[in-house]
Amino acid sequence: MATQLQSRSAAVARAPRLAALSLVTFPEPIDIGASLALFRRSGDDCLDRWDGTHLVRVLRFGRRRMPFIAQPEGNALRVESTDPTVLGAIAQTFFLAPSGFAELLGQDAVLAKLHARFAGVRQPRQLDLFTALVRCISAQQVNLRWAVTTRRRLAESFGVRHEVEGQLIYSLEPEMLTEVSPQQIRELQFTMSKSHAIVAVAQAMARGEVSLEVLADLPDNEVIARLSAIKGIGRWSAEWILARTMGRPVVVAGDLGVRKAVGLAYLGTPLPSEQEVRAVTAHWGESAGVAQALLLHALGEGALRLGV
Repeated sequence: MATQLQSRSAAVARAPRLAALSLVTFPEPIDIGASLALFRRSGDDCLDRWDGTHLVRVLRFGRRRMPFIAQPEGNALRVESTDPTVLGAIAQTFFLAPSGFAELLGQDAVLAKLHARFAGVRQPRQLDLFTALVRCISAQQVNLRWAVTTRRRLAESFGVRHEVEGQLIYSLEPEMLTEVSPQQIRELQFTMSKSHAIVAVAQAMARGEVSLEVLADLPDNEVIARLSAIKGIGRWSAEWILARTMGRPVVVAGDLGVRKAVGLAYLGTPLPSEQEVRAVTAHWGESAGVAQALLLHALGEGALRLGV
């Protein structure tokens, strides 16, 4: 990795060197590099690291943390592990297209055109709920590059630092953040409201009030209500959890990036209303996650313009 990190957090947890190589192959064609581009586009937050060649992340198995490094090889990720639990988790790196996506492409000329240019772009999963919520909080009402900067400061200051094959990666632990005061987080240049929100989320998760296990069987509206009950988590943040962590076909119509992408692609305006976005994307159905990821990738690549 290009970024050399200095940390005030806990000592490095060194992963054992693994000797055996495995290929985790995906069941549909995926453009791995393009799909991971969002981890580079706004900078390196040290939580999901992708330098164009290597993906470094931390897997969570109960209280166990397993950092890994993977390298794309065709339609697969090459990793140094033979552990079926680890390989099974890495196989969940992307949300795959549902069976109806091909039919949607035949009906939607906008998506068909973008898919022809960016075939194989899929949404990377944000596997850890706490980190995903911190991502949402950090990105509220700021540009994404500043959000990355503040997340990196949080990781370096209060995260757990891991090393795998000479690369550093951090994980955020709710139990550790419950011991941090909002003022300490504020000193990293989060707003005070965001600082309180991060601690509130950490406390809710540490108490077991919110977890993927708790949310898994709830309908969308109940997931939104449960998450929105936490200070600093609103509807848009909850919808991002539905879309990027839980893999539900949800269009985050209030998000500025989604509004801009949908507006440019479908409506001839760079900033439609939330209601207009929901109306014009209603036909996406079960393929909403794939379609949304495709439009956001096209927006990030500068490929959307009025009348695309």
